[in-house]
Formats: sequence, C-alpha cells, structure tokens
Amino acid sequence: MWDEKLKIYDDLVAMCPRFIRKGKTVPSTTANGRMFSMLNKAGEIGIRFSKEVQKKYMEAYNTTFYTSYNSVMHGYILVTDEMLKDQQNVVSLLDESFDYVMSLEPK
Repeated sequence: MWDEKLKIYDDLVAMCPRFIRKGKTVPSTTANGRMFSMLNKAGEIGIRFSKEVQKKYMEAYNTTFYTSYNSVMHGYILVTDEMLKDQQNVVSLLDESFDYVMSLEPK
C-alpha cells in the first residue's frame, strides 16, 4: 500500500514543474525553507494551506487535518482517496500550496 501511495505522490509532484520531491524516509516537497506537502508512513498525503484556505478545503472535500507520526499537522489537510480520483485537481492544490509557502517569510 505505501509503495502504491508513494508512486501516486511521485506522479503528482512530477506534474508540478516548479518543485521536486525530496526526502527518502519522509517524501515531501519544500520551498522557501518550508515543507508544504508530505507522505506519511501510513501512505497518506498532506498539503499545507493558510488557515482560511484550509478550512474552506476541509469543508469542500469533506476531509480533516493531516496527521503524521501521531501529530496533527494543523496547517495541512488530508488528501483523501476520493480527492485522488481527480489527480489534476490535486496537482492544482499542490501548486496553490507552493504559492502559499512562497508568500511567507523565508526560513
């Protein structure tokens, strides 16, 4: 299962030419010194947004906060299996998340 989700995650990130996937044990994307997406050990994908956008997407996609290594990642939403049925939309969400972290002060 995890290997299948890793392939999906890699395929999604590969459709985004502005950034690349990093990490061996924790696959993720970073920009401006900040992580903005990741794949946890349970094979779940999380994407980071501002609090306002996060709330909007949690309602629109009927999802929750993302959890990784038993910690709730309050800046991230969980990408559900239902959301993954529309990969182009998830690519758009990744691009939007990239834009969000690029708007923040660099770390």
